[in-house]
Amino acid sequence: MRISEKKKEKIFEQILSTLFAVSPKPMFTSHIATEIARDEEFTKKLLTELKLKKLIKEITKNSEGVDYLRRIRWTLSDLAYTAYKTHQTN
Repeated sequence: MRISEKKKEKIFEQILSTLFAVSPKPMFTSHIATEIARDEEFTKKLLTELKLKKLIKEITKNSEGVDYLRRIRWTLSDLAYTAYKTHQTN
């Protein structure tokens, strides 16, 4: 099943909005998928695309500095956070 670019952009906006709402706290892929009501694998694919666009950052270590084996947390990049914050105040 294919999804149009327009709908994909809307889902990107949902993801970024979700991450902005909890910023600076990072979220796991599964929690983001639950928030936007999408499949985890599909969400992970979209998150990877957003990472390539430098809109979000991937966090692969826990708070103690130990690498996650099978999980990834995500947070907004500094650039995206500032853009969202300015957009929200206007």
